[in-house]
Amino acid sequence: MIAHKQPAIALYEPDIPQNTGTILRLCACLSITAHLIEPAGFPVTDRAFRRAGMDYLDHVRIERHASFSAFEDWRRETGLALTLFTTRGAVSYLDHDYRPPQVLLFGRESAGVPDRVAAAADARLVIPMAQRLRSLNVAMSVAMAAGEMMRQLRR
Repeated sequence: MIAHKQPAIALYEPDIPQNTGTILRLCACLSITAHLIEPAGFPVTDRAFRRAGMDYLDHVRIERHASFSAFEDWRRETGLALTLFTTRGAVSYLDHDYRPPQVLLFGRESAGVPDRVAAAADARLVIPMAQRLRSLNVAMSVAMAAGEMMRQLRR
């Protein structure tokens, strides 16, 4: 893989192809590389993403990683910080400094990420929301995070 210092979005073992397609469309529109950490909960094919991603999939750079270990090898080689979005985060995503370049990691819709993945993160961020509610849709979370990152980086 080619090393780069651009911010990126990573999805850890995504469960729902429609959410992944929506996120890939967002990445295409914002010129952000998307990283898919497998295994996914569905076949990772264009057909699985087409409904939500539409023809935007032809305009997104997608990097696939066979496992979290393979992703971590890539990340360490490129020197990107790992920023995990989690409902168990202590710092608001609005208070985080998105420099130096980093990869924003989002967990599975059904289960988030395991403790070993959370432990690898350089930062664990939360999107504040109303009490007693579990979580936002992952595609919405990615859009909010990407927007704040781009605002800070003025891309």
